[in-house]
Amino acid sequence: MMLPGFPDAAPLEGFAGGVLIGLAAALMLLGLGRIAGVSGIAGRAFAINSSSLPKSSAWAFLVGLPVGALLIGFSAGIERPEFASWPVILAAGIIVGFGTRMGSGCTSGHGVCGLSRLSQRSIVATLTFIATGVATVFVMGALA
Repeated sequence: MMLPGFPDAAPLEGFAGGVLIGLAAALMLLGLGRIAGVSGIAGRAFAINSSSLPKSSAWAFLVGLPVGALLIGFSAGIERPEFASWPVILAAGIIVGFGTRMGSGCTSGHGVCGLSRLSQRSIVATLTFIATGVATVFVMGALA
């Protein structure tokens, strides 16, 4: 089923991805006692903050994110994925990094793990993420 305005959107694949993200978050919480917030895991991998999670586990999680996405893409018949230019990726990474530090976490930590624990801070952060995303789509649509 195609969504209006999103010709490539596939709800079944989105649902499956959401289930896998939830499963990974639950396994990390139950298995390691850690929240699966990607910004926190990246901080541990680069030793920005101390943690009981070994660096090797943090790096395995981080490497698995793009490798898993590429494997799914290849299995779906996407031969060469398209990415933004390196300057855009670098700028986006800096902006996201600043936002995750300012918000004490990222969408995975707050939106997936925090909401499931009914964390008030995560509810506010997730509502802020969503409102910002809606505003960005609105502005970009007006400019296009």
